[in-house]
Amino acid sequence: MKKVRYLVVIMVAACKMLPVAAQVDPHFSQYYAYPLWLNPALTGAIDGDYRLSANYKNQWNGVMDAFSTVGISGDFVTNKSLNLGMNILSQAAGDAGYHYNTGYISAAFTGIKFGYSGYQRLVLGLQAGLINRNFNLSKFKLGDQWNPVTGYSPSNPTSDVFTRSSSTAFDAGAGALFYDGDPDKAMNLFAGFSAFHLTRPEDPFVFGDKRNLPIRWTVHGGARFAMSEVVNFVPNFLYVRQGNAEEKILGGYAELKADTYTDLLLGGSYRFQDAFIAFAGFRYNNMVLGLSYDATTSSLKNYARGNSFELSISFIGRKARVFPEEYFVCPRL
Repeated sequence: MKKVRYLVVIMVAACKMLPVAAQVDPHFSQYYAYPLWLNPALTGAIDGDYRLSANYKNQWNGVMDAFSTVGISGDFVTNKSLNLGMNILSQAAGDAGYHYNTGYISAAFTGIKFGYSGYQRLVLGLQAGLINRNFNLSKFKLGDQWNPVTGYSPSNPTSDVFTRSSSTAFDAGAGALFYDGDPDKAMNLFAGFSAFHLTRPEDPFVFGDKRNLPIRWTVHGGARFAMSEVVNFVPNFLYVRQGNAEEKILGGYAELKADTYTDLLLGGSYRFQDAFIAFAGFRYNNMVLGLSYDATTSSLKNYARGNSFELSISFIGRKARVFPEEYFVCPRL
């Protein structure tokens, strides 16, 4: 019973705040490792030909079936000033099987270049796709199905009526990114802005007044400092606003070169009024693996009784050819 009460509190906090336009989108602590969810202008922002990425996040595992989120993306560079990609995300929450699913295609125009070698770039991105939200009505345990003497019984009648349990709608977003990819500089800056849910999909599960999914505004950026031949330091920040909710993250990581093919990644960040995030990972050849752990600091820890961990993996592929003239510092991991 205690776990059930905790789960109800969390679900109410995460979902039922929608009528006051609070944040409802899933999010990753390693937001920089899942770039297409962060900004469509990051499509193809790689020093290679294509990239495959995946993130998995498990939140508040002290509560049964709380939140788990999986994201998979792929993007590639063309021989024109256009990069293309796609990403799929699915979040599951609660014993009632609530799912938040999205699938998008994205495109980034990379033809705006500055500087002698064109390493400074302004990129414009668009994305479009579908968003689906659904839950399993047969798994609901409603308040009026509880009897103070005999307890819960699914055969007890309920006055709660649901007209639908699934909804799919068209969704679109856009973004812009500036970065300096000059590999000969000791400092490379990058910054971006994006807006999601520009089509304002309607919330299908709010009875009465019409409600629409609030736009998710995102500002992100950072810099890469080449401290020495073996150490790079990358401070970064993220600001997200959706409805009345805000997410503010400030942090960074160090990249330590172990040998020609291997780098160690160590860092951390702070999500204001929510959690400390520890991060560790490594890069081997063209693959990057990262692990982070969120230690909750807000009052939510009194209900969740569990923290969160996240795993990310990214692979950048290159065609078999001489490549040095195309090398640049990408604005992320």
